[in-house]
Amino acid sequence: MAKPQDSDPPPGAAELAEQHPRRRPRRKTVATLGIMALGGVLAVGFQATAGTSNAASSHTSISVSTESDPEEDHAEDLVKEGRQTFRFDTFGDQDFWGGTLHLNQAIAGSANGGVGPGVSPKTALAVGLKVDVEALPTSIKDALAAGQVDLNDPKVTLALLKLNSVVGVKGFFDSAGSLKSVGIECALCHSTVDDSFAPGIGKRLDGWANRDLNVGAIVSLSPNLQPVANLLHTNVPTVKRVLGAWGPGKFDAELFLDGKGFRPDGKTAATLIPPAFGLLGVNLHTFEGWGSVPYWNAFVATLEMHGKGTFYDKRLDNAKQFPIAAENRFGHTRAPVDLVSPKLPALHEYQLALAAPKPPKGSFDATAAARGKNLFMGKATCSTCHVPPTFTEPGHNLHRGSEIGIGNFQADRAPTHMYRTTPLKGLWSHQKGGFYHDGRYANLAAVVRHYNNTFKLGLTAAQQQDLVQYLKSL
Repeated sequence: MAKPQDSDPPPGAAELAEQHPRRRPRRKTVATLGIMALGGVLAVGFQATAGTSNAASSHTSISVSTESDPEEDHAEDLVKEGRQTFRFDTFGDQDFWGGTLHLNQAIAGSANGGVGPGVSPKTALAVGLKVDVEALPTSIKDALAAGQVDLNDPKVTLALLKLNSVVGVKGFFDSAGSLKSVGIECALCHSTVDDSFAPGIGKRLDGWANRDLNVGAIVSLSPNLQPVANLLHTNVPTVKRVLGAWGPGKFDAELFLDGKGFRPDGKTAATLIPPAFGLLGVNLHTFEGWGSVPYWNAFVATLEMHGKGTFYDKRLDNAKQFPIAAENRFGHTRAPVDLVSPKLPALHEYQLALAAPKPPKGSFDATAAARGKNLFMGKATCSTCHVPPTFTEPGHNLHRGSEIGIGNFQADRAPTHMYRTTPLKGLWSHQKGGFYHDGRYANLAAVVRHYNNTFKLGLTAAQQQDLVQYLKSL
């Protein structure tokens, strides 16, 4: 595990317990009493030790002795380690984003030793980057609240990077304080913030899909996209056209495998960024069900983030389906020093600990949702595939596009040639960008209407609305 940086916010036991309710606080041989603030940052209390008295203290000594549970201790340690990896580990990918593409130079700008105008906080927020308010010192928060920070100055962005406060992005600085490289982390795409301080600035929400993030626009800032063009056997203007078509909340994980930037209808081949929560008990990950959660973690960390890892999948040797991957033997990747594989067990545990968020109070009609639940389990036949409580099939949860009334283009970009039955919990939190893998249905009403027509369910307009309210309640 990478050692936490001085600026990394320490995970708190209370926060971890809340995110992973099946974990109980570790039992100690000494009882610690106190009041813990959310996140484990502040603690007030006293520690009572057996057989000790203190005349200057009015507290009563308490002796508690229980045996530690090794399984619980191990699980708790894994969640903490995985949380650190998810939030702060680059797996060495700064050698690609900074060393090869020189993205750090574009962020810094010519006034700060880089190139071009630089990336100001205003620009960063506009392309969907988020700021962790808990990583900011009080002085900075006060200055922001008072409007005393120039959000058009790239130098402020560098200051935020030094504080390790930009979610999913890590800056590497030399002794003179210049940004020498930059790396990305899992949290870049699969975390957002609650906007509690300001739009784009708040407390982290791990596992949430960042549907504001314009990955294509960010990558396009790189001064040196020629290596990407070379890989895809094209030119830089074409690469920028492909990246520019993605838009907010989308990413194309298959581009570096098959080189397909656009669908046959001319629209981008990128898919929506999925949430990383609510996967406990779910068999396959991603829209096309390529593999398990740890499979996709290894795939993304090594082949997409360009970290230094090991990844094996000889299915990528199929040159007809994956010409780019087969040519470069991406299915047989092995870094001299593997910075990914040792992190996979704990990262997996933390992701499984991320429960789907409950819908806000008043965000759905409870009476209509109750009627919708009956439809979901009965006439609408939704639960045939979306089996509670995981809301996907236990077992082999894959289907051809023809089974769900859509084409097979995206499924055919995967080894499975199928689509996964998507888990439904927490749907309310990722409505931005639409539904299905490519956002083709703008809202839940359109999804229900599609199934009603495809399967000839005979649902009335009122029943369809009831079903939508139930989906919002999950």
